[in-house]
Amino acid sequence: MRAFFIGLQFLTRISIVRQDCWTAEDFGRSVKFFPLIGTVLGAIYSAFAYGFYDFLPSQGILLPQHVTAAILLILPPLMTGGLHCDGFMDTMDGVFSGRSRERMLEIMKDSCTGSNAVFCFVVLMFLEFSVLLDMPKSVVAPALFIMPIIARMMMVMGIVRFPYARPDGLGKAFAQYAGQGTLMFAAVCTLVFVFPLGKLAWLSLAVCVAFTMFFANYVEKRLGGLTGDVYGAITTLNEGLVLLVFLIGASILK
Repeated sequence: MRAFFIGLQFLTRISIVRQDCWTAEDFGRSVKFFPLIGTVLGAIYSAFAYGFYDFLPSQGILLPQHVTAAILLILPPLMTGGLHCDGFMDTMDGVFSGRSRERMLEIMKDSCTGSNAVFCFVVLMFLEFSVLLDMPKSVVAPALFIMPIIARMMMVMGIVRFPYARPDGLGKAFAQYAGQGTLMFAAVCTLVFVFPLGKLAWLSLAVCVAFTMFFANYVEKRLGGLTGDVYGAITTLNEGLVLLVFLIGASILK
């Protein structure tokens, strides 16, 4: 359980058991629990969706739909401390800078935020806001529940299946101690929650696997591997992708 709580404290703002002394091996051992950490987040997100769309209306309280969508949109960054958003923005700045591999890695490590990062993040937020507005209310809670689980499974895939681009760094600890056993354990945990939710969840998982392989290969060709920032980008992009699949799939399968 120590590894689980370390991962929970690192990936979220939730600190059930305060851990102050972390080793590289501790980080590596926590990777297999990432989808389970996603279930904790998913339960919180879906509880908010249920409250806004079912409980509050039953009490005679009905929030405007755009306000509800905005709250649901900002909930993930609040619960994770913007950790994955930061990785996404750094990745967009570096990978799409058009520079050499070495310069891309330097840009991603720089604490300053560039125009690529701002543009990509704003576009992503607008798209996710639009998706939440247009999504049928009946699938919002399931989508928000499964979204962080699948996204963190994709992070595990990136960690295990692709090399690390830097000689050192925080993400190196994940890659160094996470092997095929980690990937298998995480996959089983993910499937336990995905399969009971039906076709939209299955489709989301399949689409996210295909996208992650494409995106990770694309980044590897430019950086020589992945970094901690890229892990965050994979998580952030797949969360948006799950929402999009639920929106499109709900209209097709209804």
